[in-house]
Amino acid sequence: MAQVTAHQHTEDDECCPGADCELMSREPAEDLAVVFKALADPTRVRLLHYLAESESGTTCACHLPGALGISQPTLSFHMRKLYDAGLVERDRRGRWVHYTIRPEALERVGSFLALPVRKSRDACC
Repeated sequence: MAQVTAHQHTEDDECCPGADCELMSREPAEDLAVVFKALADPTRVRLLHYLAESESGTTCACHLPGALGISQPTLSFHMRKLYDAGLVERDRRGRWVHYTIRPEALERVGSFLALPVRKSRDACC
């Protein structure tokens, strides 16, 4: 792997004015990446939307395959991805599993996506 050396800026260096922000630490970035990977599939986005629109706040897995036109094994695969990413909770009620969105997980994603973007006057480097 190639070594990358950091450019040492001086007072007279105008290459990247304003590059004084801090990087997000690794752990929260990795957590968010897991969530974005889970949301990178249209079926999972549709599932999450369906759950969010549920009047009761929870949806039985028995309703989801027909609503989305997918098989039960496909549903299980996608719901597992959403569950592992922390986006939904599940509750077994007899034979069926009921799924509920974790609002705090969506709020965290929303907060990240709502970060203000500072527009620069000049392109950097």
